[in-house]
Amino acid sequence: MFNIIGKRKYWFGLSTVLVALSIIAILVFGLNYGIDFTGGSIMELELVDASLDNAEVDQILTDLEITESVIQPAGDNTLLIRTGHLTEQQHNQIFTNLETKVIQQEGSITQLRYDSIGPTIGKELKGKAMTSLFVVMLAIVAYIAFAFRKVSFPVASWKYGLSAIVALAHDVIITVGLFSVLGYYFNFQVDTLFVTALLTIMGFSVHDTIVTFDRTRENLFRTHDLTFAQIVNTSINETIVRSLNTSLTTLLVLVSVYFFGGVSIQQFILTMIFGIIIGTYSSIFLASPLLMVWYKLKQ
Repeated sequence: MFNIIGKRKYWFGLSTVLVALSIIAILVFGLNYGIDFTGGSIMELELVDASLDNAEVDQILTDLEITESVIQPAGDNTLLIRTGHLTEQQHNQIFTNLETKVIQQEGSITQLRYDSIGPTIGKELKGKAMTSLFVVMLAIVAYIAFAFRKVSFPVASWKYGLSAIVALAHDVIITVGLFSVLGYYFNFQVDTLFVTALLTIMGFSVHDTIVTFDRTRENLFRTHDLTFAQIVNTSINETIVRSLNTSLTTLLVLVSVYFFGGVSIQQFILTMIFGIIIGTYSSIFLASPLLMVWYKLKQ
């Protein structure tokens, strides 16, 4: 049996370091917001029997007096062009000029996707995304406090919810910190898909945490010859294999989608992969050991 509770100081230390580094990364690098939050336009183009390098595309945009742009190859024959907000006339002119270049190479070009969001809508979406994260956390606290309302000794039911929220905040901060670094060095962008991934990660993590908490509740009622620390440690060990198996099977699917799925969802999948890894860690090594913190403080 693993002595997870006995070594909780090591897990708390590791989590503190990771959270501190993540906060520093967010403060230093900031977040590279996508057009969902800043406003702008994105074009996804597929080239057949032709190629366009970044310099050629950039020259076409410059000729149209579009200076704010990011040109990114996305696979062997796909191109992503992110710009500031475009009018429909500018959008059509860009595509026409690119098509002319491709036809000169006797190839063809197809527009797979075009999205355009105004700056006002982008700001509104950012506010709603932050609100959704906050509301979800409050709802989780309320649900766990209600579900564990009959468990008031030796730790109050609402402290189970608080432990879960600390673990969720830990997961979110570290994930956002990682993407702050990736955004700075590799142009990874924070958009609505990123927020969707965070909400999914929170649901996955709290699900694992509740399973362990539920086993702790069962053991409290049926085991009376063990200390609270022993009961919590036993509960973690009884559910750890289930948690790891669930996470590993989910990761196998996500890794497959990352390598064989579309380029447009790769960042979303990468967020999910990292979030599930850190969420599994927090549900085992952080959430339940936090119950011992509340217990010690009460003592």
